[in-house]
Amino acid sequence: MLQWIGITAACCTTASFLPQLIRVWKRKSARDISLAMFLLFVFGTACWFVYGMGIGSVQVATANGITLALALTILVLKLRYDRQPEAGRTPAAIK
Repeated sequence: MLQWIGITAACCTTASFLPQLIRVWKRKSARDISLAMFLLFVFGTACWFVYGMGIGSVQVATANGITLALALTILVLKLRYDRQPEAGRTPAAIK
């Protein structure tokens, strides 16, 4: 029973990044996402992934590996889209 609670928790927390990823992808903008928060989150998730691999836990490694991939994708899109000027604004007006 306890294992199923862990699996359910892993699925929910991992899947929670999909709506954000889809939103960023569709809007081509991630300006409302905190870069510092996502950098810390990606680092922490990478640590959890390494920890899961180190202790031989397939569940911990898999859940955090998938979460890491989703979070890294959002982070890359944020960095990419934040460099582009918003529609209607000239590059000189963006600081």
